[in-house]
Parts: sequence; C-alpha cells; structure tokens
Amino acid sequence: MNTKQIDYCIELARTQNFSRGAENMFVSQPTFSYQIKLLEEEEVGFAIFERNGKGASLTPAGKQFVSYLSLMREELKRAIEQGQNFSAKYKDNISISLPVRQSLYFLPETIRLFEEQMPGIQITPVFQYENGLDHFLKNETDLLFELRENTKQLAGTVVHELFHSHIYLIVNRDDSLAKKDLICEEDLYDRTLMVGGGSPVALQRLQQHLISTGKIKYFNSPDHDTTLTNIAAGKGICLAPGFLNDHSGQFAWIPYDCKETFNCVLVSHKNDAREGLSLFLNILTELYKDAVAFPL
Repeated sequence: MNTKQIDYCIELARTQNFSRGAENMFVSQPTFSYQIKLLEEEEVGFAIFERNGKGASLTPAGKQFVSYLSLMREELKRAIEQGQNFSAKYKDNISISLPVRQSLYFLPETIRLFEEQMPGIQITPVFQYENGLDHFLKNETDLLFELRENTKQLAGTVVHELFHSHIYLIVNRDDSLAKKDLICEEDLYDRTLMVGGGSPVALQRLQQHLISTGKIKYFNSPDHDTTLTNIAAGKGICLAPGFLNDHSGQFAWIPYDCKETFNCVLVSHKNDAREGLSLFLNILTELYKDAVAFPL
C-alpha cells in the first residue's frame, strides 16, 4: 500500500464519488478506480467500498479501516514535515517526552537560550500523556520528564533533578475558595472533588483520604483536560500538582496545606554524552534554580 493509494482511499471516502475523487486527485477516473480496486483486492483483502454506479459508500470494515488510515496519513504527513524542517536547518536533534506542554514551564526559554549557543541542534518536545516511559526506554526519545519515584528501577539512565512541585486546589476564579491563600481539608467539605485522570501516587493517597472522611463528594474524571472542562462548567473542584499549571490565569490555583510534594526530574540515557544535551540540561536546571519564588 503506497501513499497514493492511501490518499485515493481517503478522498473517495470523503466524496463518495469516483469522478469527483479522481478530479480532486488530478488523475483520470480509470486510474483512480484501478488503484482503489488494487488496494482492496491485493493489499488489504476486503471490500472497503460498496459501489453504486459512479458512487461509493464505505462498508462497515471500510469505515473502520479509513478511520485508522486517516490517522496514519496525518502521522506520516507530520513525520515528513518534521524531516523537511530538520534537513533544511539542523544537524542534530534532542527530543523530550512530556505528558503535557506545561510540565516544563521554562522549556520555551531554555530552547531560546540554547539555540543562541547551538543553532544547529533542534529541540523537539514529544507530548505523550501515556507510554512516555516506554518510548524513552526504546530510545525513541532522548529525555523523559518523570517523577523521581518512578525512576528507581531504570537501568542505564541518569536522573537530573529539576524542582519539587506542590499540590494546589483548582477552582474557578469566582469561587469563594479562590479568595483564600491556603486551603485545608475542612475547606473541601460538602464540595465535589474531581479524582482520577492518572493522578500521581501521592495525590491518589490524598484523594482517597479526603473521600474516606465521608464529607466530600467525588467525581471520576479520565484526564486533566476533562477535569478542567468540568471545573469551568461548575461541576466540581480539583487537587493537582503545580507542574500542570499553565499560568494562563483562567483558574485560581491555591496551595493546599499538606506535606506531599512531587520531585520532578528529567531522565537521560547514560550513554548519551553529546555536548548539546549537556548544555540543554544545564540551561534548564539553572532556570529552575533561579526560580526560587516561582510557584511550582
């Protein structure tokens, strides 16, 4: 299966018309139809489309197939674009696996300072809410943002300390709790707490303690973005690590009175001794050291 066949298949699924699909792909209809038939009979072995004159509709199997095909085509397009960008300007690349963009608040500033000294090396953030560790261990990324507690059994790696992140309560800015400087357990009584969403172990323990009091309602939320949407809709409040704060000002983030913190680190491969990697890590760690009063 080549990229031409993929594009033809996606276009026919969109237009449901052989003539229009061929026209949009700038080929003759016989060529267009032949490539679709070749894809079905020799490449995948099942009918993707049901024919009706010049029209075509997706079969149930075809509907699922084209859905995956579209995602694959987007990934391929992105890979080609990244390759073009890299080959045009850079001689090396340092990739960083992050669960979300805001995990490393000083990353943009680090990239700017780094490229002033090493303009031939590209810094590529790779956002992987799940499976970031697996990709790193397969050497698919050079650096991994992680909690210190999750790095104890990682062989062949070096752990670079960044910062300790505290727990905050997230509420809408018009919430009465937004006026407080510090939140304690009693402040949460009779409120609905969003829980779940891949919370770190320390936060899970705190959530379970609060729920066990019987004085706090709770609502399961699958991920942080869903949680923020529910908070904005007035469905509840949330406790979260400070490293998830994008500092946009949309929500109030108030420190929660507890001893739990998250030791945030970057992990590199032990055998990666590139000068550029060392410089990047030095710049980033120094920015965090200087940010003593910055809320994390």
